[in-house]
Amino acid sequence: MSQEDDKKASKILKAGGIGVMPTDTIYGLVGSALKPDTVARIYKVRQRSPDKPFIILISKLADLKKFDISLAPFQKDFLNKNWPGPLSVILPCPNPKFKYLHRGTKTLAFRLPSSRPLLGLLASTGPLVAPSANPEGLPAAQTIKQAKDYFGDKLDFYLSGKVKNEPSTLISLVGEKVVVLREGRLNSKLKVQIAKLQF
Repeated sequence: MSQEDDKKASKILKAGGIGVMPTDTIYGLVGSALKPDTVARIYKVRQRSPDKPFIILISKLADLKKFDISLAPFQKDFLNKNWPGPLSVILPCPNPKFKYLHRGTKTLAFRLPSSRPLLGLLASTGPLVAPSANPEGLPAAQTIKQAKDYFGDKLDFYLSGKVKNEPSTLISLVGEKVVVLREGRLNSKLKVQIAKLQF
């Protein structure tokens, strides 16, 4: 992504628009996590099941406060050791204000990416929901052409760039131990941390 592309995307996203862009893992269909109408639009365009929450990208640990999330000491320690990186973490979010995001689950999944360009964009736009760029039930788009074939003119922008084409590892920190829900890109350091907290 060029700086000019970043500026255009940032302006659109801050205004409530949605689009496809590379994340730190795969192409994502992104929009502001703090705008209920934007989130609703992504659910409609993506034909997403209404009871499934999206993963939210943040630029720093303090962004969790925007969702009234308070971390227990073990949660904060775990995140400080393993973020940033391709790790998505489910945390408790009981505030009914965010039901449009947690869809009644009272939990939300977050990821703090390590990509500097993406972090810069997130610092400008604020937290973004970022499901994979595909209608539900179809393979994730691996190219912008494939994303355009899926969504056409239903989106406000498309940004091309390098992607890993591998999803993040998804874990739950809702209870008092780590539960691995999806194993994606796991490094040895993270495996050790998870093993320590599972028993």
